[in-house]
Amino acid sequence: MSGTVAHFNNSAIRRLRQAPSFLPTPLSYSPPSQTCARRDTHPVLSIVVPAYNLARYVEQCVRAILGQLREHHELIVIDDGSTDNTLALVTTLQQAWPGSNFHVKSQANEGIAGVRNHGVRAATGDYIVWIDGDDVLQGGILDKLDEVIARHRPDVIVCDYTMWHPQEPAKTHPVAFSYPDNVMLRDADAILTRFFACRKNYIWATVFRRDIYAQLPGPVFPPGRVYEDVSTVPRLLSQCASLLYLPVPIIDYRQHPSSITQSISEASCIDFSFAMSVARRHLQARGVSDAVRRHFDITAGHFFLDTIKSTYYLPRAARKRVRESITASFIDNLFGNCESMLETSRSAATVSDNRRKDLRMVRHVRLVLAGNLFFRIAQSATRNLKLWRRTRKLRRHAAALKAAEGV
Repeated sequence: MSGTVAHFNNSAIRRLRQAPSFLPTPLSYSPPSQTCARRDTHPVLSIVVPAYNLARYVEQCVRAILGQLREHHELIVIDDGSTDNTLALVTTLQQAWPGSNFHVKSQANEGIAGVRNHGVRAATGDYIVWIDGDDVLQGGILDKLDEVIARHRPDVIVCDYTMWHPQEPAKTHPVAFSYPDNVMLRDADAILTRFFACRKNYIWATVFRRDIYAQLPGPVFPPGRVYEDVSTVPRLLSQCASLLYLPVPIIDYRQHPSSITQSISEASCIDFSFAMSVARRHLQARGVSDAVRRHFDITAGHFFLDTIKSTYYLPRAARKRVRESITASFIDNLFGNCESMLETSRSAATVSDNRRKDLRMVRHVRLVLAGNLFFRIAQSATRNLKLWRRTRKLRRHAAALKAAEGV
């Protein structure tokens, strides 16, 4: 998500640095024993991989999964109408796999939400693990998930991840959640308030029981939208009676210029705002506590401000339309108002990963709503600088790809 800043303490950093290195996974693997060919057990984990025009990356993604796939797992790769050879590459890997627990499915292009809905329908495991086709699964993570499930069977398992910059390794860093380590949470307020304090709405960082998906009306992921996890993860969490935080990285989250999170458009800004409104309506219908509502408003404020800042990349006319739309949506989606957000940010009872940042957010939201000229000028200058840097980065990336293809 554009503009979201991860926050983690020193102990979390040390813990993640001690985890096995995972950059990058080799393209070779040794299939598990022949018992994979005799799959007569119900799958515990369904690993679902959405893929669209990812021929450059999908083989590495799938091989990292196959290297740890066991008899009681199933792998489902869903090609979303790719126009490159993504489907052919995945099909070749499937044909070479000795077991019957690797499935490849293809559909007409529907977008990421459509693929995820397909994955929910196709999965038969007790839990669903998501990994996007350009990311890479952390070595040994499926065994760790198996162990947690065998011991505790929580409604959801939350994992850390690595923000992976393969073109700029020095920028690669671990990202941790701030739930208590390896502790089963059974308090609905604790599950949701800590989640909103983290503001990491990635579906692939959460491993839900498949039954939890069935508790939401279909389609689970809003069709035709990006930021589909922003609207869906809070709704799924609100259905959970238990959560266990496994403080190890689940994936390397690849950062590259073609990521959705780096593609800013009028539609993407609107979709981000829409996602929060979907989550808000569900939480209200669930009758969540005042504490959860206050924490939701803080998160909504951060996401609103991030989206407002993103609009500075848009043409002037589009910028005005988007701001009017998302501002109206933001005000409608708040359970309280700016004053209650300020009070919540200051309160010691509020769960916060960065209280100073929360307070700064409230101040900036007030400036946005007031139409402050100096704020607009400052943001315009900042975004112009970032746009220049981003353009330079894209050119370097394109040149590197061209050089690699010429080798």
